[in-house]
Amino acid sequence: MIPAMPATTSVSARQASAAALRFGRLGAMGAVAVVILVAGVWASWGTAQHVMLTKGRESGTIEVTRCGEDTCTGPYTPVSEGSTARAGVVIEKTVAVRKGETYTVVVKPSSDEVVRSGPAGILYAWVPLGGALLLASVVVAGGLGRTRGAWVMAGAGVVLLTAAFVTI
Repeated sequence: MIPAMPATTSVSARQASAAALRFGRLGAMGAVAVVILVAGVWASWGTAQHVMLTKGRESGTIEVTRCGEDTCTGPYTPVSEGSTARAGVVIEKTVAVRKGETYTVVVKPSSDEVVRSGPAGILYAWVPLGGALLLASVVVAGGLGRTRGAWVMAGAGVVLLTAAFVTI
């Protein structure tokens, strides 16, 4: 015959099990939130590095003369020393790029591709991070139960996206 276990053992085993599940959930949701934020920074940095770290880069203006499905082209007029004029450079076609307009740009190294510079370019470059902040705030609120932190993240995402929209 198996001796009966005391009631306190089963209660403490349930408490330990619940604590392990809670720790696992917090760890998993924390990892998901971190991955979302890292992905937002990674997606933003591809453009932001050219716009924010302009020392030694060619800068100038582009007058958009023709737009295709994904890109627009136009002549490049240099502003910085050492920059050379180009008959045609390529800029990504977005809602912020219109035919006939002139934009300040930075040339990507070793290419004829340009990205917008100035406040509009910086804010536009960080738009993926704004979206990641909004998405991660849902994970932080629902999965981690940290509503204040989630509101702060969501607010930062909304401010970033709104500033980019207004500036562009």
